[in-house]
Amino acid sequence: QVQLVESGGGLVQAGGSLRLSCAASTGTASTYAMGWFRQAPGKEREFVAAISKNGDTYYRTSEKGRFTIARDNVQNTVFLQMNSLKPEDTAVYVCAASAAISTRAESVGYWGQGTQVTVAS
Repeated sequence: QVQLVESGGGLVQAGGSLRLSCAASTGTASTYAMGWFRQAPGKEREFVAAISKNGDTYYRTSEKGRFTIARDNVQNTVFLQMNSLKPEDTAVYVCAASAAISTRAESVGYWGQGTQVTVAS
């Protein structure tokens, strides 16, 4: 059973930064493609970023250049560094693990519980 636990969310002013972490159960980070999705109130869950087992990265077009995804296979942890945050980035950010890169929520194999990110204007 894959377990994913997010941390690092919080309240930040527009233009600020946050670093999210996703601690995965043993072996997950090196075995699965990992990613982040987000869901704002009243909206569908949307893809943010993903990293393959080989370290290839994929980003939502609008976040490319502001967000960086990285993984530490030794610590079984995936990170999402978010810079230049905007109020529209406010959402619950959810960690995901899948057999292959998934940019669609319906293709994700495993989900974490999520961490709230609120960006104040």
